[in-house]
Amino acid sequence: MTPKEQRNELLAAQLIKHLNRRNMGAYYCPTGEEAVKKVSELIADGSSVTWGGTMTVRYLGIPDALEKRGTLDVLDRDLAETPEEKLAMYLRAFSVDVYLTSANAISEDGVIVNIDGNGNRVAAITWGPKKVIFVIGLNKVAQTVEAALARVRGTASPINAARFDIKTPCHVDGVCHNCNSPESICNYVHFLRNSPNGRHVVVLVGEDLGY
Repeated sequence: MTPKEQRNELLAAQLIKHLNRRNMGAYYCPTGEEAVKKVSELIADGSSVTWGGTMTVRYLGIPDALEKRGTLDVLDRDLAETPEEKLAMYLRAFSVDVYLTSANAISEDGVIVNIDGNGNRVAAITWGPKKVIFVIGLNKVAQTVEAALARVRGTASPINAARFDIKTPCHVDGVCHNCNSPESICNYVHFLRNSPNGRHVVVLVGEDLGY
């Protein structure tokens, strides 16, 4: 085991302890391949499932893996061809059995932090789907909640602004300006501190995933 792998195991163990204390299920998978298998295990046959705007879930190939099972009702939002179809899928997401997403950051004591432009992802995390499964690379762990928010604003948001090619100050120079740009993707700030009904599950992955 390398020093990094050893540190990841120790960090994941601490995170799992804190997430459990916050009434969330939590698992650690050293590799992305193991994470795909774990996510599939957490979804029962016959379940309806969809996902939010997450590079991590797509990068790992989770949608394809779930589709190939042939026993799930997969709502693939990426197949929407018009804004109207996309909106309809966003609304249907609130009634699925399982909603997959990642996180922009997570603090060492288990607070999950996300920032959204449209708000559909954080809305589904908050209410609607029977179960929410987060897939989070350990690269997104920050020491404190404040550091987690700083990571979102200073790292994830500028990268996503570049990915979407939107006209924000952070796209120009890579630095958060706390702007009120019309195209801002930092409109909804969400902190998940506890899962009051236990509907949130976190799969931690010992790889650098997403932004």
